[in-house]
Amino acid sequence: MIAFLRGLLLERAPGRIVLEINGIGYEVFVPISTYTRLPANENALAELLIHTHVREDALQLYGFATGLEKALFEKLISVSGIGPRLALSILSGLPAEELSAAIRASDHARLTAIPGVGKKTAERVVLELKDKLPSGGETPAAPLASAAADVLSALVNLGYARNQAEKTIARALAGGTAKDFEPLFKACMHLLGA
Repeated sequence: MIAFLRGLLLERAPGRIVLEINGIGYEVFVPISTYTRLPANENALAELLIHTHVREDALQLYGFATGLEKALFEKLISVSGIGPRLALSILSGLPAEELSAAIRASDHARLTAIPGVGKKTAERVVLELKDKLPSGGETPAAPLASAAADVLSALVNLGYARNQAEKTIARALAGGTAKDFEPLFKACMHLLGA
């Protein structure tokens, strides 16, 4: 699975971009909040956290500027009746922090104000996610530096849980490990006892 992309921004339009990486163009669907954080000009370097969505007939990439946006997207698509497109619309309708607060507060009116979200969908989102979201006051995670994101992807691909891998990377960085891939990866493997 693809967890992170960094490349040249070949095309940009609200909701969709194309990143060129080593001669390959990756189409990535993004919420408006991420789109507005991307470089304004094409051919600039852009970095995104990625959710790879695999269906029987398609493989689609969804990109996010912050860890909170990605986490909310993944929680939203776990709700019955909400697919990736509607989840992107919901994330585009409210900033991630406000969306999280509205769900925790059972603010159905705020949720139904988002285009595409009816009363039943809002009720389902609150019912299924209210107790699964981070408590208030937690700040959204910034995108990982590229080496740390690469290490995270490597650890997840080796079978470690994402949460465990993120904590291990944070411990390694807090311990003064260099931020380059190889020393950071070795430090994480040491901390994990591998």
